[in-house]
Amino acid sequence: MDLQTIFNVGLGAVMAILGWFAHEVWTAVKELKSDLSGLREAMPKTYVMKEDYRRDIYEIKEMLTRIFDKLDDKADK
Repeated sequence: MDLQTIFNVGLGAVMAILGWFAHEVWTAVKELKSDLSGLREAMPKTYVMKEDYRRDIYEIKEMLTRIFDKLDDKADK
């Protein structure tokens, strides 16, 4: 075998390995995109957004403040 044949076979093997690796990365990226899209759909059903939580806690604090004010007025009489 001459040097050119060895070079061609070696380059062909390297390119085949790189092609396989690129295919695996491409497949993994497609799966990650699919998983991320599923996660975007499932997150609102499982977790509460920060703003919703703050708004609800604010309402509860307001209710407690009104209750405590009424209790204070009742105790003063």
